[in-house]
Amino acid sequence: MSKVDRAEEKRLEGLSPFELKNRLIDLAGENQRANALAMVNAGRGNPNWTATAPREAFFLFGQFAVTETRRDWDEFDNLGGMPQPDGIAERLDDYLKANASAPGASSLASYVAYGIDVLGFEPDAWVGELADAIIGDHYPVPDRMLVHTEQVVHAYLDAEMGGAPAGGWDLYAVEGGTAAMCYLFDSAQVNGLLDKGDRIALMVPIFTPYLEIPHLQRYDFDIVELEASKNTDEGIHTWQYPDEEIDKLKDPSIKALFLVNPSNPPSVKLAEATLERIRDIVANDNPGLMIITDDVYGTFTNGFTSLMSSQASHTIGVYSFSKYFGCTGWRLGVIAVARDNVFDKRIKALDEAHTAVLRERYSSITLEPEKLKFIDRIVADSRDVALNHTAGLSTPQQVQMAFFSLHCLTDTEDRYKRDCQAIIARRLKALVEGLDVPYPDDPEAANYYVELDLLSWAERNWGAEFADWMQANFEPVDPIFRLAEEESVVLLNGGGFDGPEWSVRVSMANLRMDAYKRIGAALRRIGDQYHAEFQRQRR
Repeated sequence: MSKVDRAEEKRLEGLSPFELKNRLIDLAGENQRANALAMVNAGRGNPNWTATAPREAFFLFGQFAVTETRRDWDEFDNLGGMPQPDGIAERLDDYLKANASAPGASSLASYVAYGIDVLGFEPDAWVGELADAIIGDHYPVPDRMLVHTEQVVHAYLDAEMGGAPAGGWDLYAVEGGTAAMCYLFDSAQVNGLLDKGDRIALMVPIFTPYLEIPHLQRYDFDIVELEASKNTDEGIHTWQYPDEEIDKLKDPSIKALFLVNPSNPPSVKLAEATLERIRDIVANDNPGLMIITDDVYGTFTNGFTSLMSSQASHTIGVYSFSKYFGCTGWRLGVIAVARDNVFDKRIKALDEAHTAVLRERYSSITLEPEKLKFIDRIVADSRDVALNHTAGLSTPQQVQMAFFSLHCLTDTEDRYKRDCQAIIARRLKALVEGLDVPYPDDPEAANYYVELDLLSWAERNWGAEFADWMQANFEPVDPIFRLAEEESVVLLNGGGFDGPEWSVRVSMANLRMDAYKRIGAALRRIGDQYHAEFQRQRR
């Protein structure tokens, strides 16, 4: 029995899973001190791997760029100038030959060559942009994204998101996916795309901020949830969406759809049939629908297709580099908007009163505010317009973003993708072995997280009567409190993501393999405890 009584558990259920996690860590910490156990925190999404080659290339290139500052101006032993582009590509080539054995040298050479040979960059302009950017001696120009860096990241998204649309995307480099979310909600409302009280749809389960932000007073959106309620014949969740759930989007009063794909926490990508059904609804039933898709986990799957590719004109794409490359601390993300898009068209169709307000808002940064694209409005709004001249992601961050992208673009055999998938697969195998359940072989699953429905598991193992008893006698968060107190294991409650109330989210990304067998075994012991108590009461 959990030391936290049922009333307290019920009260704590109202917290965001990320806030409830802190209470669980406190409980696990108490147990750790008492029993000298190593606390296992599988509630975090931060991976415990880092992509080394693009980091080695970054730091080596930084050393080269410093030599370029000294070449421009070297005074007092600690003052340099600014990298100059004339002849810089040849100087970098000489530098790499002289430092051929340095970590990152071969990667850096391949990254630069890709820009020149594949993307068609002029060598000095390309290397000059990188050198100036890594030194960080100028504000970002253009503020939305550096010219060559945008083309590199565009090529990466084209390769990983299912193909670029005709005309391509405009990209805005931002401080991670979280900044992208904040900017998008704010700018959509400012520009009349979404008004307070509007009806929006959420594909659930979903990352909790997408559940919480719409309820803030400034938005107060009317939320329609599309539930991933499909099951196999054995009663196991597939985390896919029945047609009747997707068909809710036919309602033209729904102005926007928000989703994470692959989902969080189930970490399963949308089936092709679902993508096609959404495309059909937009074409025939709800042509004004705006789609915001967060695709941070797409790179962990094979053959991924994002709505930012398949329904590009109606979709804003959000991508974060944090999970795939182990760089949450770098804060690297990007917003993608197709150059031919419904957002610009809707802004142009606003009534004169609203247009006049927006004309005044953006008049300080352009003489023709009506022609300002939505993505450039997002940039300006991110700095309250008045500080638009200092907008944009820091330029050293953009260099690291470019190098992460180039790491995959030059990896023609997808070795990095396969290595990341292999890490997750062996951890998942350890988890299910500890839990004593079959390995879930789902080609649509990224498996970055696993959402385990403990009630469904209990029913399959011990019967419906036991599952009903468990529901009647315990709060859905009771298992995670028991895990924290008795096993020093911290998991997040799936109900906080609008998933099944009795589900838990296990991150496959942040612990060593042996910890996952321990987590599975701990969950099994908790289930055995419940079942033993059930049998005692039946005697």
